[in-house]
Amino acid sequence: MPHFGWRAADCRLEDFMAVLAQPGPAAERAVRVSQGVPVYDGDALRAALAHDREALMAEWAAVLMHGAGIVVIERLVDDLAALDAASALFRALIAEQHAAGAAAADHFAAAGANDRIWNALQKHGLRDPEGFVRYYGNPLLAAVCEAWLGPGWQMTAQVNVVNPGGAAQSPHRDYHLGFMTAAQAEAFPAHVHALSPALTLQGAVAHVDMPVETGPTLYLPGSQRYAPGYLACGLPAFRDYFDAHHVQLPLRRGDAVFFNPALLHAAGHNRTPDVRRMANLLQVSSAMGRAMESVDRTSLSLAVYPVLHRLLADGRFDAVRADAAVAACAEGYAFPTNLDTDPPRDGLAPPAPAALMRRALAEGWDAARFGAALQAQAARRRT
Repeated sequence: MPHFGWRAADCRLEDFMAVLAQPGPAAERAVRVSQGVPVYDGDALRAALAHDREALMAEWAAVLMHGAGIVVIERLVDDLAALDAASALFRALIAEQHAAGAAAADHFAAAGANDRIWNALQKHGLRDPEGFVRYYGNPLLAAVCEAWLGPGWQMTAQVNVVNPGGAAQSPHRDYHLGFMTAAQAEAFPAHVHALSPALTLQGAVAHVDMPVETGPTLYLPGSQRYAPGYLACGLPAFRDYFDAHHVQLPLRRGDAVFFNPALLHAAGHNRTPDVRRMANLLQVSSAMGRAMESVDRTSLSLAVYPVLHRLLADGRFDAVRADAAVAACAEGYAFPTNLDTDPPRDGLAPPAPAALMRRALAEGWDAARFGAALQAQAARRRT
C-alpha cells in the first residue's frame, strides 16, 4: 500500500549503489576531476566571471544536483591577509569561550573533539567590520551561492576547529531534514525530501592547510541523488558502505568546497599531533527558506556600512565586491514583514534591507543617514 513519504524500510543498498553508478553531467570548466570531484581554479574563475558567469553557475548547479554533488574551488579566497585576520579573530573568540567556561556542542561529533563558534558571521562583522567586508566581499563566493540558491541568499557561518586527535564525525546529510531524527524525517512527504536540498548550500573555507592526515571532510560523490537518503544515512549497511567508499580531498589555506546538503559526508579524523584544523563552515540559505541561526542583520549592516562606504570612496573596493559583501550581511528578502506598516509601494513587495543598503552605497549616503533609514525600515518590518 502506498504511504505518505519515505521510510527507513524503503532504503535498499543495491538501489543506492545503482544510483551512484549513474553518470553525471560533465564539469567542462574544471581543471581536473579528483576522486570523482570536479576541482576548479579560483584565479581562472575570477577572470571568467565577467563574461561567463551564467554558464559557470549553470555548470555548478548541474554538478551539485545531478553530478558529484560537490565542487572544490582552489584559491577561492584571493585576500589571504583577510583570511588570516579572520583566523586570528576566530582563535580569540574560542579563547574567550574557554575562559568563560563555555563550549559549543557539535551536531555530529563527540563533545570536546572540536571547538565551534556559532553565528561566526555576526561575531566577525561586529568585531572587525573591515575584515568582514574584505573576507565576504568575494564575487566568486557570491556566484557559487547564487548558482544553487538564486538571488537573495542568506549567509550564516559556523567556525569549526578539529583539534589533534579529534575523531571523525558520523556520515550524515545536512539541514533541513538532515538535522532531524529518522522518525521526524519520515513525517515529511517524499516531495519535501526532494525539496529540502534546494533550500541550503553547504560550504567550507579552509583557514589552514589541510593534508589528508588532518582529517578534511569525507564525501561520497553522487549520494545526494538517492531519494530516501535522509533515512538511509543512519542505517548500518549504508554507514559501512560510506566507510569503505568515501573520498577525501586535501585543501590548502584559502581553498573552499561547496556541496549539496544531501551529499553524505563527515568531518575526518585529525591524526596529527599538533594541527588544529580550522574551517569556516558556510551554511547559505535560500531566500525562500529558513536559516539555521538568528542573525541580527540590522546591527551587522550598521557595523559594515561605514567600512564599505569608505572603501568605495577611496577606490579600494569596486561595486561588484561591495555587492557581494552586502549580500552576506544584509537581509535580502522582503518577507516576512508587517504589511500594515511596510506595504509594497513600487511593486509586489517592499524593498528588502539589502536593497536599501545598495541604494545608500550607490547614492553615497553617509553612515548616519543610512543608519536612520535602516532603523526606520526595521521598525516598519516588525510585526
